[in-house]
Amino acid sequence: MSALSLLLTVLAALCGLFGLLYFLCRRLDNYGFVDVAWSYAFVGVAALYAGLGAGWVPRRLLVGGLAVLWSLRLGSHLLKRVAGHHPVEDSRYVRMRHDWAANFHAKMFGFFQLQAFTVALLSVPFLLPMLNRTAGFHWLEWAGAGLWLAALLGESLADAQLAAFRRDPANHGRVCAVGLWRFSRHPNYFFEWLIWVACFLIALASPWGGIAIIAPASILFLLLKVSGIPLNEEAAVRSKGDAYRRYQQTTSAFVPWFPKQLP
Repeated sequence: MSALSLLLTVLAALCGLFGLLYFLCRRLDNYGFVDVAWSYAFVGVAALYAGLGAGWVPRRLLVGGLAVLWSLRLGSHLLKRVAGHHPVEDSRYVRMRHDWAANFHAKMFGFFQLQAFTVALLSVPFLLPMLNRTAGFHWLEWAGAGLWLAALLGESLADAQLAAFRRDPANHGRVCAVGLWRFSRHPNYFFEWLIWVACFLIALASPWGGIAIIAPASILFLLLKVSGIPLNEEAAVRSKGDAYRRYQQTTSAFVPWFPKQLP
């Protein structure tokens, strides 16, 4: 199959699956499970590309393996968090209920379809290498795989440090500023973005690989301007007040850096 045929097949399947998921989440009255499904969706997409792609087999196995490992880790992490708080819904979806009250169900269904579209769009860095017939790994692929591993370890460490901080009852209501969180207010987001940069580097070694820049660019925009940092910061200020405002003044929002000293 051609790249376009594979991509359109994946998009059609995802639209159907996320449509069904919408009705399941509506029944559960918790739309936060869409985040879990979004993460896990890449397992099936990567497996499909690896199975139907006509590229060099070791490359298909490498890219497919990286995609599946990342997808399973992130999906399992989110499942534990969302299921652990159910039926309490993530604050982002509570806000959507309020903002979209006039036509909530139609807009939420459209939101689920948008998630299907983003999965298909972000799968491009996986698709292109799967079609690359060139034998042997390019140095960009080795560099991308190395960056990907470092980013996955960084994101996993950030998530583990935050979870450990929250488990301690003495930290209730306090700001997590330990470990990687001392150098960035959102180190998990930073390393997540680096994973997509790594995927772009791997894709860059394949024909038309430059197109894959859309993945890290889109993720960066979403994290910085839409559903990532802005909504999390707003919720943190509401719940932690001046303590979080001081944290904002001293600590980098995204890229890890040494904290500032307030006068």
